[in-house]
Amino acid sequence: MKKSEWLNALETPFLLIDEFRFQRNIDRLYRRTEQLGSRIRPHLKTLRSIEAGRYLLKDRASPATVSTLAEAKAFAAAGYTDLLYAVGIAPHKLPRVAHLIRKGVNLHILLDSPEQARAVTDFALANDVTFSVFIEIDCDGHRGGIPPESEALLTLAKQIDGNGATLTGLLAHAGESYACRTDEAIRAAARAECDAINLAGRRVRTLGIACPVLSVGATPTAHFAEDLTGITEVRAGVFTTFDLVMKNVGVCSLDDIALSVVCSVIGHNREKGWVFIDAGWMALSRDRGTASQAKDYGYGLVCHLDGRPYDDLCVTTTNQEHGIIALPVDAGLSVDDFPVGTRLRILPNHACATAAMHQHYQVLKSETNAQETWQRITGW
Repeated sequence: MKKSEWLNALETPFLLIDEFRFQRNIDRLYRRTEQLGSRIRPHLKTLRSIEAGRYLLKDRASPATVSTLAEAKAFAAAGYTDLLYAVGIAPHKLPRVAHLIRKGVNLHILLDSPEQARAVTDFALANDVTFSVFIEIDCDGHRGGIPPESEALLTLAKQIDGNGATLTGLLAHAGESYACRTDEAIRAAARAECDAINLAGRRVRTLGIACPVLSVGATPTAHFAEDLTGITEVRAGVFTTFDLVMKNVGVCSLDDIALSVVCSVIGHNREKGWVFIDAGWMALSRDRGTASQAKDYGYGLVCHLDGRPYDDLCVTTTNQEHGIIALPVDAGLSVDDFPVGTRLRILPNHACATAAMHQHYQVLKSETNAQETWQRITGW
């Protein structure tokens, strides 16, 4: 079946991955990071898919980042052995972590408080297991973590290492880079991220703690970092598919966005100039990440089925199972340009949020007419 035929045959709405763009995005960041002397520990949270992960992980020992223990379990079952669970550890999850460690998975956990450290070391000593721990470093005040110059960092490092746990690394996430609006601002965020983690690493290592891994990462800073001296690994996630938020930040172009939702026109309101589609927030998500940016794309940018964007045509309103495209008065379009049954693609504001609304993805293969389906890992 030709690509155009199966795109028109599948039940809508469905999430579509453009394999060519997906692979190109991966190659771009991997090549750049390796040229700077570091490596990628990809964050798998956007698609949470074993099939997608195979494009990112060269072999079963390749480092990867996950955001749920459900992901860790699924990737471990698929044979992957170096997984960083990059969400602060909750004590009640330690038995699940220990179970995977005993099965031979090098599963690292993250923390930034004495209370978490105490729970980890107490459990480890009581249950004859050794945890691999990362401490989160605050590089920009975005969320959690410990300032790199804080004495609390050294206290926490000593509390962890050798007490039923090994301090494997330090982790920083330049989340504030998502608010950057110029290339130089992103470059500055990347420098601050690397400076913070290198400072923290030097201070911890003066204690005689090896702490071999210094980990940084956010999709904007990963693409704009100029010097990765001392940085062991770079984490990034949404770079595989990109989205409209990343386009507005300046990290990608519309042509790089590899994820879209295919939907069908189901009706019109001629008086208001509205086109109704069968993709509401259950298919697109409620994410309005572009609302605070220079270019607001509503609930997603409308494209032809072949991927060509309409100029400034967005999904303006979403209900649970249907969306509304309000045609701009100056767009030169009428509802008659969108007959019932017309298929459209919607580019997402936030790829992670949109992907989370789907249990599987259809893949537009780059070189064949074959249809492929990737399954999403669900749960926490």
